Amino acid sequence: MGNLWQDTASWRVVATLSEATGRDIGALLLHAGAEELKVTSNAQLATFTLSLVILDAAAAALSAPGLAAGGLVVVPAAVAGHSLGEYTALVAAGVLSPVAGAQLVAARGSAMADAATASPGTMAAVLGLDPDGVAAACAGVDGAWVANDNAPGQIVIAGTSEGVTLASGRARDLGAKRVVALAVGGAFHTPLMASAQGALDAALAGAVFSDAAVACVANVDAAAHTSAGEWRELLSAQLTSPVRWRQSLGRLSELGVTTFVELGPGTEMSGMVKRTVGGARRANVATPEDLTGLTDLTDLGGLSGLTDLAGLTGAE
Repeated sequence: MGNLWQDTASWRVVATLSEATGRDIGALLLHAGAEELKVTSNAQLATFTLSLVILDAAAAALSAPGLAAGGLVVVPAAVAGHSLGEYTALVAAGVLSPVAGAQLVAARGSAMADAATASPGTMAAVLGLDPDGVAAACAGVDGAWVANDNAPGQIVIAGTSEGVTLASGRARDLGAKRVVALAVGGAFHTPLMASAQGALDAALAGAVFSDAAVACVANVDAAAHTSAGEWRELLSAQLTSPVRWRQSLGRLSELGVTTFVELGPGTEMSGMVKRTVGGARRANVATPEDLTGLTDLTDLGGLSGLTDLAGLTGAE
């Protein structure tokens, strides 16, 4: 994940967050294999850190205050992040410092990895079935829940292996075009993560939150929030609650956002924007070369920074 960025000035973010968390994040970004990154404690910290590297690079490209200056990385109209990406979005909005965000992500990842070991589970993307149909496929199935409402025709279910298998079959019977198993380390955003709640809440209780400089649309309620005092509860609830991403994109559109910028590896979030918000302009910054396209955007007053995880893969 990090190979393309290691020779940029923004790579210094990796050293800062490695020191703050006591982890060699550079090794995760440059040398870790798929099995190592499937462990959610590794995947979360690696993804969060690389997203902040890209945020810092975007700041330099737009001549905006970077992470080192303690300023907003981009100056958008609003921000949002999918699942883990919500923590990156809060850094972009000035709610969390990069170090505080990394320490929370490290605690969250460790707690969720333990929960995944205690209560193993998996996830699957249901394609081509509406929300009511997916909910019906999970209804009455022991160990299956809706985990991510990503975009029209793309909803992720999660739970025990047996529960997801049964719900997947029911989804096909109800008209789903495809059900795609996801390579993840657990059943995220379901009650199977409940044993991680105590450790996450303890970390949230010790973190410093600030009022947001711009609105941040939250996963759990798809509403825009700016008050520092709201985020402990929102992030706590996010652990076992579905990610309402389709509704969040709709909220950003209602707020007047017309241009969406995805900051981080992959293009999954932008694909969801295309399916959800008609006529929206989209841009991605996944590689240093993509920064040129970012500087071509002139109407920054309508810019929305989407800082994200690996959307369709559901990876944590």
